[in-house]
Parts: sequence; C-alpha cells; structure tokens
Amino acid sequence: MKTIKSAILALLLIVSLTFAQQQKYSWRLDPAHSKVQFTVSHMVISEVTGSFRKFDANVASNKDDLSDANIEFAIDVNSIDTDNQNRDNHLKSDDFFNAAKFPKILFKGKSLKKLSNNKYKLYGDFTIRDVTRPITLDVVYGGTVKDMSGNTRSGFKVSGTINRFDYNLKWNKLLESGGGAVVGKDVNLICNVEFIKDSAKDSEAKSEVKR
Repeated sequence: MKTIKSAILALLLIVSLTFAQQQKYSWRLDPAHSKVQFTVSHMVISEVTGSFRKFDANVASNKDDLSDANIEFAIDVNSIDTDNQNRDNHLKSDDFFNAAKFPKILFKGKSLKKLSNNKYKLYGDFTIRDVTRPITLDVVYGGTVKDMSGNTRSGFKVSGTINRFDYNLKWNKLLESGGGAVVGKDVNLICNVEFIKDSAKDSEAKSEVKR
C-alpha cells in the first residue's frame, strides 16, 4: 500500500513539475492598451460598432510570441457600449445576452497554430449565454518590446466571426421592405490586446479568470 501511495505521489510531483515548466511566464493584460470590439450590420446598409469596457485574461507561456500559451479570456457583458444607452440595455436583455443570468462571455484556448512569422490560428471554445461552441480566430502578432520601465510587452490583434443565432442571441426583426434583417446574423470580433510578462516566480497562485 505504501508503495502504491509513493508511486502516486511521485507521479503527481512529475506532473506538477512538468506543468510548472510549461508555465514559465504569466502575462498580465494591460487594459489601458487593449480593446475588445465588435461590428454587426444594421438594416443591411451600414454597420454598428460596439465594445466591452471590462475584460480580463489569464495567459501563461514559455515564449514571448505566446505561441505555446494557455489562454483564458473573460468579458463582462454589462460593460457593453455602443454609444446608445437604449440599445445597450436591449443587448443586455434576454433578446440578446441576458446579462443578468449570463454576465460573462468566455473563451478558453485549446491550441495556437503558427502560419507565418507573425500570423496564427487560435482554436478554442467560445461561450455566450449557456452555449459553448468551438471557434477559430485569426491572430496577428505585433511584436515584443521592452518598455521604459524594463517590462517585456507583447501585442496582438485577434479577429473572427460568429453567427449570433448559434449562441441564442435570438432577436430577429425583418425589414418591412423584405430586404433582410434589422440586425445581421454575423458578428465580427476585433480584439487588440497588449500583455506584460511576469516571471512565474513572481506570480503567486494564478487563479482562473473570474466567472
């Protein structure tokens, strides 16, 4: 019995050491230099642009380009901003996000595939309301620099498209002319994000993104 317990403890130690090696650095999101936006067509003829003012991320990697990163991202639905309070309130309602019941939009990365020097495909699970679906995002790595305080910073542009009906964002009013929907089904996502690198030794017990 002691032998079995010793073997289990040894296995857990190996797994934890391996995970620690894979998590050499954590990266803090710099909200002052990051933005999460979206666009959707309005009455077919134009687009509405909106953003979320509050979001957070947990990122851990060995590499400055984050090509081996574990990524979690959370967006506060109640922080939605389309420059129109009535429209924002409608988006928070059950016609769309139902922010009272589902206050977070979540992304959990599964893999990051390098296409060229600075272009990647990011694969993961995307959750809106109570629906989780796989998503593929385009990533452009802007580069890594040292700032004036000696911090290492990396920047990225992340973009993709979702069908809002796939996530029960169900409101769908048709134009009287029969030319299409008031709000389009395809929502374009555009995220410009900047991260600051921390050594894992300086990051105590990284917790999951708040949900």
